[in-house]
Amino acid sequence: MADGNNKPAPLDPSDLYNVRALLSDEERMVQDTVARFTDERVLPIIGRCFDEHRFPSELIPEIAELGLLGSSLPEEYGCANMSGVMYGLICQELERGDSGIRSFVSVQSSLCMYPIFAFGSEEQRRHYLPRMAKGELIGCFGLTEPHGGSDPGNMKTHARRDGGNWVINGSKMWITNGGVAGVAIVWAMTEEGIQGFLIDRGTPGFSTQDIERKMSLRASITSALFFDSVRIPDTQRLPNVRGLKGPLSCLTQARYGITWGPIGAAIACYREALEYAKTRIIFGKPIAGTQAVQMKLADMARRITMAQLLSLQLGRLKDAGQMHPTQVSLAKWNNVRMAIDIAREARDIMGGAGITVEHCPIRHALNLESVITYEGTETVHQLVVGREITGINAF
Repeated sequence: MADGNNKPAPLDPSDLYNVRALLSDEERMVQDTVARFTDERVLPIIGRCFDEHRFPSELIPEIAELGLLGSSLPEEYGCANMSGVMYGLICQELERGDSGIRSFVSVQSSLCMYPIFAFGSEEQRRHYLPRMAKGELIGCFGLTEPHGGSDPGNMKTHARRDGGNWVINGSKMWITNGGVAGVAIVWAMTEEGIQGFLIDRGTPGFSTQDIERKMSLRASITSALFFDSVRIPDTQRLPNVRGLKGPLSCLTQARYGITWGPIGAAIACYREALEYAKTRIIFGKPIAGTQAVQMKLADMARRITMAQLLSLQLGRLKDAGQMHPTQVSLAKWNNVRMAIDIAREARDIMGGAGITVEHCPIRHALNLESVITYEGTETVHQLVVGREITGINAF
């Protein structure tokens, strides 16, 4: 667009390529709604929540009311039936607030509600999904084990048949939402391969323990899960999947959202550093007028723009049914690395002010140390891309 003098209108510093213009009216409405929620409800409290190591559970009903839980699932289960791009925009705006808020929604939606929908029985869908969409029932995803990490195939948690029941023993570690979850989707090794089970809180032998003294994702609940001869009926097994395909397909869904989320964290840090640089006067002029700071800010804008275009194209591929897991790995690798680098640079531009939770860069930088690790480390995603382009498995 141009004004009456045919001069181009100023660009949005946070959207230099006008990616927002590529969105539909409905997509922009979803983004604006979640952005308003983040501005009005998350940002005023999140610094204190991070400082107090507290997840703001009081926001769950509002998150559910906005249709953000299981947003891509069908309306018949109480969900909003949104597109993949809309889900991505939800993740972006929530993580602009905090990675812990986006993680809560990602786990509930992609790692818990999705496998029940994709691999569960119709009875399981009807029983769990509507309550999960309303935020009345929280889920957690039990895959990672203390010794396993990036090698989920080396699973020690096991389930054995005992008549019409299953008996599960083992443990899981680093489980988001574990301490507040009313149901755990637990993956265990069986004689027939890896299978998924729905374990309700209160089942004898099932216990959780929250992980304290974290320096990252402090506004998020992270827990260990323990299974001591947990006995559940076969009706609590996910009947429609076996093998690593089940949990890995869930991780692909979650990783997709993670490609969008860190864009929000990066934008938050970039905007704050930009405004700070314009008002911080050193040697008689704002530091934004120095070449060193301008080069840093320009590089932030460049990298954010690349990530925005990468995730939008990934979302279009997802909605067309053409998304490949390697494409998700590339975007997760690129975008989280982008965000963590920008958070650190923003902290540097802001000097001492950047290390307090009164400002967002140090909080996002610490959170992103977890985001770059979970759902596949940066190295794992690099090797996934390497395997795809060479045809050789280097794992």
